[in-house]
Amino acid sequence: MTPPGRPARDEVPAAVLGAQVEYYRARAAEYDDWFFRRGRYDRGAAATAAWRAELVDARAALTAVGLAGRDVLELAPGTGLWTEALLAEGASVTAVDAAPEMLDALVRRCGGPGLVTVRTDLFAWRPPRHFDAVVACFFLSHVPDERLDGFLELVAAALGDDGRLFLLDSLREATSTARDHVLTGSARCQTTERRLDDGRTYEIVKVFRSDDELVAACARAGLCVEVRRTATYFQIVTGRRRPTGPPPTD
Repeated sequence: MTPPGRPARDEVPAAVLGAQVEYYRARAAEYDDWFFRRGRYDRGAAATAAWRAELVDARAALTAVGLAGRDVLELAPGTGLWTEALLAEGASVTAVDAAPEMLDALVRRCGGPGLVTVRTDLFAWRPPRHFDAVVACFFLSHVPDERLDGFLELVAAALGDDGRLFLLDSLREATSTARDHVLTGSARCQTTERRLDDGRTYEIVKVFRSDDELVAACARAGLCVEVRRTATYFQIVTGRRRPTGPPPTD
């Protein structure tokens, strides 16, 4: 069911979600090229400088959440680019991803006693306990509309009362992606085609959501959030789970 406030879109077939996992498995060896603006992702000196400056802003926003010494659940961590930052701040991290190749790359980058990895389907998995915080970077736009409420309910279920939340994702900007990628265009379409360096193509989910849509969706799941944007590239969601216990008494 499409969440209120969004245009009706065709539901994403399960086969596309499977292809999305296969894409990220196959992409693991070249994933960092996107982050570091190499090869097909190099969109010129000005775009690279803007990207790097806005990453500094995004990392400052993560630091401001205050995760040092906290027990963090990271969803879809990829190759560990943000896991590394969390561990450097003193957090312990449980990293959950469907792609074993991504988890292998993550362990090579920052494996150690503060890290636990779990391979599972995030659309079927349920957290076994509460965490102090949930972090998910560049995954929310890969969640179809009809699964958005369920995903955010998973996030809320993973948090204890007043647990902290950090979500980071891409804005709809042509220079954010590879030169041979085309951004989604149809108002009813939730998917786009993505290409690997060797030319293989995959259909994956990519949904760009407004700030108000995310605030409303999070509220339905019991999450109180604020959303802000950097100048060109990133959408940043920070907040907490609303307490579910009785209010304090005098």
